[in-house]
Amino acid sequence: MSKDRTRGRACHDMVELEFLEKISARLPEDLEVLQALAELYTKTGNYEKGLAIDLQVSQLLPNDDLVWYNLGCSHALTRHFDEAFDALAKAIDLGYGDYDWMKTDPDLANLNVDPRFESLLNWLYTVCNEGEI
Repeated sequence: MSKDRTRGRACHDMVELEFLEKISARLPEDLEVLQALAELYTKTGNYEKGLAIDLQVSQLLPNDDLVWYNLGCSHALTRHFDEAFDALAKAIDLGYGDYDWMKTDPDLANLNVDPRFESLLNWLYTVCNEGEI
């Protein structure tokens, strides 16, 4: 991607971020706005703000596996490793099943050196393949 396109994309992201922050201030529990805002914070490297939103969303949707997966990613990006593993384990308990993505997700790269990550992947692989012949 050229520098001009990269700069243009970054400018677009900042405009979108400002817009979503204003909407979120007016609709603080709108899940679609919160999830879009968390994704954009992460995309723009504002990991702490993304984590704060993901924590809020996990309170609003406590039984959603993808919400807990995203929370695990945010914890990993902010180097809160114990919390990341707890959130990812909860995601699997709630039904998260994308082994291939979890194994390669760049948001979880900080966890790769921890032996708990391999254990988590093994557990997910087992859960995903239970019942298959």
